[in-house]
Amino acid sequence: MDNTGGPRLCFPYLNSSCRRLLRPHSESALLYTLLAFISLLTVTLNLLVIIAISHFRQLHTPTNTLLLSLAVCDLVVGLLVMPIEGLRYIETCWLLGSLMCALTPYISYCLLSASLGNMVLISIDRYLAICDPLLYSSKITQNRVKIIICLLWACSLVYNGCVLMGHLMWQNRFSSCHGECVVIISRIPSTLDLFFSFVGPCAVMVILYMRVFVVVVSQVRVIRLQTAATTVTAAPTAKKSERKAARTLGIVIAVFLMCYCPYYYPTLLGEDTSTSLSYYAILSWIMLTNSCANPLIYALFYPWFRKAIKLIFTLAILQPHSREVKIL
Repeated sequence: MDNTGGPRLCFPYLNSSCRRLLRPHSESALLYTLLAFISLLTVTLNLLVIIAISHFRQLHTPTNTLLLSLAVCDLVVGLLVMPIEGLRYIETCWLLGSLMCALTPYISYCLLSASLGNMVLISIDRYLAICDPLLYSSKITQNRVKIIICLLWACSLVYNGCVLMGHLMWQNRFSSCHGECVVIISRIPSTLDLFFSFVGPCAVMVILYMRVFVVVVSQVRVIRLQTAATTVTAAPTAKKSERKAARTLGIVIAVFLMCYCPYYYPTLLGEDTSTSLSYYAILSWIMLTNSCANPLIYALFYPWFRKAIKLIFTLAILQPHSREVKIL
């Protein structure tokens, strides 16, 4: 017989324990199954992206290095953030202690900032590749992109340490009982964070992709005129691959914005951003599903990713010289 939901204590042996709402066994089992499936799918898909880009030498390009950094963000989300947030929601109690209460929001915010930063860098990369190809080929190198990514991660760690400094130092200051982990960012810091870490970067991405769209349309017209007048195809083929990459990464960014915009809904309403909000779990999980969506988009639009998956699952990557396989 299922237990339906009378109030119980998170920690029965503590008088100061929070009350918990017990779910029916069938509901808990279903939620844990869904949580395990989504987390495992997110980790597996992003691990495939990381293995493919890291292993095949032909994929060692500046653009793919940015995709690799984004996949690392998504992998950590599936490995750590999703299980912890799922446990919080299903058990309706915080069971991981004060240290994890301090670190979990910090890790989540760092991943959010790093993902957004990677998206901005991807937009800049595509803008230069389409709109200024001569500058791109001469200035954008693997080593420079790696240095920029390292700076991005370092800035994310420092910035979110400042935003969450109060929570990191006094993680229990908003908790009324044991078994509760409440993170509250007041209106002014959350509003500043909204503009500095979301509105500003998103405006940059939208403006750059609008510019890329205009240039791509003009290039298509020129190529059609050249095709009608001559049989030269080498240059148009190279440009076509860049345009396809820009289109796919544009879809990635559009999905990213759709998943992350709801997270800032409380700030837009003028409320404090708090994990105790009744609808916080919904906003949080909409954002987290983006980590699973990215590699699915790659699988749909990138033939090299599908080919890489086949080579990985057939263990062909274990063969000598498999790094040199032509995968593009």
